[in-house]
Amino acid sequence: MSQSVKALSANIKGDFASFNQTVIERRNLRPDDVAIDIKYCGICHSDVSMVQWQGAHFPMVPGHEISGIVSAVGRDVKNFQPGDRVGVGCFVNSCGQCAACKAGQEQFCENGVVVVFDSEDDDGTITQGGYSQSIVVKDHFVLHIPDELALEDAAPLLCAGITTYNPLKRFNVGKDSQVAIIGLGGLGHIAVQFAAKMGARVTVLGHSESKRGEAQQFGATDYQILKTPEDFQNLAGHFDFILNTVAADMNLDNYLPLVKTDGVFCYVGIPSNDIQFNLFSIFGNQAKVTASNVGGIQMTQEMLDFAAQNDIKPQIEIIGINDVEKAYQNILDSKVHYRYVIDMSTLK
Repeated sequence: MSQSVKALSANIKGDFASFNQTVIERRNLRPDDVAIDIKYCGICHSDVSMVQWQGAHFPMVPGHEISGIVSAVGRDVKNFQPGDRVGVGCFVNSCGQCAACKAGQEQFCENGVVVVFDSEDDDGTITQGGYSQSIVVKDHFVLHIPDELALEDAAPLLCAGITTYNPLKRFNVGKDSQVAIIGLGGLGHIAVQFAAKMGARVTVLGHSESKRGEAQQFGATDYQILKTPEDFQNLAGHFDFILNTVAADMNLDNYLPLVKTDGVFCYVGIPSNDIQFNLFSIFGNQAKVTASNVGGIQMTQEMLDFAAQNDIKPQIEIIGINDVEKAYQNILDSKVHYRYVIDMSTLK
């Protein structure tokens, strides 16, 4: 048995996607399920990437930054009840038994994590995401949204928020840490807020003077545009932690010497081309070069609570369901400032 709900699906049209309102099926409640009426869904760059991926299943309902209200719960659910404010992030199932799952790192499930859309679930169905009226999710993968967070603000935190919070926590950013954030976009403007509220001294490494004022508003103590060898030399050995939030190619041999001894250069923005650097760029400081995925469910809840307690929220533009195709193009053209959030009440 299943329930029919309205949704917005993507289909490939030439090199890009077209969107159409459609009807999809959601499963009836299992004993450990939570049914959610979706109020808002953020648009992430990875939504755009998945729609462009030729190996995806179409038609596809994207969306993995979901906030809404619980409408019903299965008989075994203890931690949620109808009326609760909740969110669903990047994944909706995992084996629960492997070492990664038991360590609260469900995103690395050894048997394959089930992401919220375009992923095969354990019953063989292909998951459909948050550009829809409602969703049914196993209770373990549902997050409580604190009352201090508006539902529309909470939505992007369920991907962009945890993507930036996780590495800052993993590498012990805290009081008096010297942190650099490369880029002040959809990820970067949230990363600055988290790092600043953790007590770090935050420098934004940007490319435009136009964002200097905004960087300060988000909590940055410095803003640097690095162009010449002298610009880089002035910051040599300055940072405990550098978080790269942009997907553009860069000359790592310029950036790695900015890290202190045993410091970290971490990617959350992943460029399409291979990353290359000279080992001598880290030979003098033993810098670590790494990448970070999203966090597990426990850390995602911690992130939401931290954001609520510290008045951290993304800068968003709320759009209607008919604006999604234009929003996708604006994301590709880097014209979004900083995150789009779909008001799902516009899906009629």
